[in-house]
Amino acid sequence: MVFFYHVHVVEYFGGRVGDTLNYAFAVGNTGVSFFFILSGFVLAWSSPPGSRGIVKFWRRRFARVYPLHLVTLGFALLMAYCLAAGNKPLERPLLANIFLVQSWVHDENFFQGLNPVSWSLACEAFFYFLFPLLIRPLRALGWRGAAVLALASVVAVLSLPTLVDHYVHPVDAIWAIYYFPLARVPEFLLGIALAELVREGRWRGPGLTVSVGLTLAGYFLSSQADYAYRFTACTLVGFAALIAAAAQADLRGEPSPWRGKLSVKLGEISFAFYMVHILVIRTGETLWRSHPKLPWWPGGLLAAGTAFAVSLALAWALHVCVENPGRKLLLRSWGRKKRAHA
Repeated sequence: MVFFYHVHVVEYFGGRVGDTLNYAFAVGNTGVSFFFILSGFVLAWSSPPGSRGIVKFWRRRFARVYPLHLVTLGFALLMAYCLAAGNKPLERPLLANIFLVQSWVHDENFFQGLNPVSWSLACEAFFYFLFPLLIRPLRALGWRGAAVLALASVVAVLSLPTLVDHYVHPVDAIWAIYYFPLARVPEFLLGIALAELVREGRWRGPGLTVSVGLTLAGYFLSSQADYAYRFTACTLVGFAALIAAAAQADLRGEPSPWRGKLSVKLGEISFAFYMVHILVIRTGETLWRSHPKLPWWPGGLLAAGTAFAVSLALAWALHVCVENPGRKLLLRSWGRKKRAHA
């Protein structure tokens, strides 16, 4: 969804195919909402009850995301100096990007500078800070506390567009509702609440088939909705139901398209794919020309297919050569320091 959203943004395709792509993927960036909900779910699911060690959790999260962020940031800097003359990054946005705080600043040079997709990592960094502080008190409240949190999160997400429409200047609206980390916290909290409800056997949502239907309905409703409602409000219920239904299908051993070897492998490299794909697309745009609007055959298809294939190949290489060894190296070095102080 996010890949074809960016293909749509740079307009590789012109004519009717471009119009079709616009209709199908103009709201593909709602995939980020799915990622935020899933992130909360996975973190809560993989955190055993009674687990401790807040600093250890933060270290593991840092080791998980930062090596890849740093390397793709290096790619973005290389592109800025080699492919986009006159568009050099400023010092403050660069520092904000390095420290993953760029989405807190209402300035497009910050939250969309360098590797544009890294804005979501600034949100995730904030989520990682919150998670160990919230999970134990939430579990102390039991499944009812998780149910209340889920309901409150849904209400917050559905109410936010109305609040933004009434109280935020239209120029500031997209940052306030899409990029600002505090605005995305309810999606993350919803994922945590869903994991706790599924873990306790209290989730009573629909199965996979109905959840897929709700997801598709919400997705295409987004393209018809007013601007402020497009990013999260229309897709929230479908995404939440789909994630919980997929987890329950795994627990019950029911058929699921996401348990095959290929699906698992693609899932493992998906973070690297996300982090590198916009850089590949932008490079292609530079080589062709800005917003080329190519005929679908062979130009548009060749450009998009090449961008996808190169992104996938780079994602695999980054996963194998950067993501995994970087995480292991950081965790091993911290482990040595801990033993040295013992």
